[in-house]
Amino acid sequence: MSIESDRPAQRVRLWSLSEDVLVEDDPGDDQVVVVTRWGEVKLGDAEGAVRESLHRMSLGPISLDNVVTGGVARTEDRARVDEILDKLGGSVVHSLGTTEGGVPLLSVVPVARDAVFRAVRVDPSLPLRLSRFAALRSSDGDLLVESPLARFQVVLHRRVVSRIVVAMCAATSVTELATALDIDRAVVADIAAYLVATGVVLLGVWHEREPGRVPLFAEDADPTLTRWSHHDLLFHARTRMGRHGGLTGVTFPHAESSPAPALVKAQRTGPRYELHQPRAEVLSDSDPPLVDVVENTRLCQEMRGPVTIEQIGELLFRAARVRSVSPASAGGDHVYEVSDRPYLSINGLYELELYLCANEAEGLPRGIYHYDPRQHALTLVRESAEDMAAMLESAMIGSGAAGWPPVMITITARVARSSWMYGGIAYSLTLTHVGALQQMLCISATAMGLAACVPAIDPGEAVDVALGLEWPAEVGVGEFVFGNRLRTPSRRAIAL
Repeated sequence: MSIESDRPAQRVRLWSLSEDVLVEDDPGDDQVVVVTRWGEVKLGDAEGAVRESLHRMSLGPISLDNVVTGGVARTEDRARVDEILDKLGGSVVHSLGTTEGGVPLLSVVPVARDAVFRAVRVDPSLPLRLSRFAALRSSDGDLLVESPLARFQVVLHRRVVSRIVVAMCAATSVTELATALDIDRAVVADIAAYLVATGVVLLGVWHEREPGRVPLFAEDADPTLTRWSHHDLLFHARTRMGRHGGLTGVTFPHAESSPAPALVKAQRTGPRYELHQPRAEVLSDSDPPLVDVVENTRLCQEMRGPVTIEQIGELLFRAARVRSVSPASAGGDHVYEVSDRPYLSINGLYELELYLCANEAEGLPRGIYHYDPRQHALTLVRESAEDMAAMLESAMIGSGAAGWPPVMITITARVARSSWMYGGIAYSLTLTHVGALQQMLCISATAMGLAACVPAIDPGEAVDVALGLEWPAEVGVGEFVFGNRLRTPSRRAIAL
């Protein structure tokens, strides 16, 4: 019998433990240990209904009414079970099933340690709407709803629930939904109760005003939330522990299925230019003190060309070359290479690649080049004047300059290099590494007496075309431009 029939089956509440939870149950001990992603929870005096409930919940969704049955101690047993489930809130899945059995209508999956679920009664006349921060996506054949504001993800197992959720994209009510979708109002009310309790769906009030009533939701007037875009807040939540359903951190999610990506990108064919490598002792003797460099680093200065190939080589040598290579292990037979370079990259993966757009450079033909940090050399990859113009025009606008910069560096990321090690935080760390590299380029340019700038806008798809990137395996993530200062101070006289 379909849940959308004229006589829908009765709904029942179901409980289960998250799939990654382990219940260590020794029949000879009154203590049960529950191992969760948040740590171990030791439960003393876990006899009778508590022990039986946890055991059954580890196998799949159950009705607690089938475990805590009759008798004088029924009320006390149920209270004890509820107390334990609240304590394990971050590992308890709440599902809405039917008396027909089979796949539940939906499941509420916790993604935070302190998640405690309380189903609420929804007035059928009040307005409902999906949170503007909610996102729907496919997950293992089901539709999943999540929000960075919610401590739960909601898995929609049945088509009837998906229809209801999609219809909540605009303000509506239980009564209106039941009529519009031709679904029993009690079914809609029960589903809405779960969705509102998770926070992915908002419950508001109607406000009477001309020419008619309008729905009001607290989220829309919250000054803290109005300052966040949907994408930024979701990205933040997905890259931090506490509001994320999957594993995060150094998890090596792809180590078993694929080898570690190469330390540096394979070099393309084309004219190759070896770059100048200054001696460290010469730089030490001629450089201004670090405090002078830091205090006098200024962005978006007017710059002029041409720069020399020696200046290009020195800047890349100072900021981005490979200084050394060493092996590392992901456990077992999974060995990969890491490197040491002048800028920060956590765990030495260095997923960033540098491309140089030479507009005015003595000793280097006009074109777009890829930088090999291991051999400290440039390889010509594109000579198209049209592609260069698109990139340089964007850099000029983003820098607020009057003309094209002499040299533009585009930073890309080989996504697999970082996602092979990190679960959930790979792209977040990539953006951290971009900032570290841009900072190193800035202070290195200042020490050399060059003008530098980080453009405020990027060239967008022009980068993918001009650099011939295999998007999204390799994506553009940042830019940097430099040239000679209008007045070039000596290195010793850099301080103001």
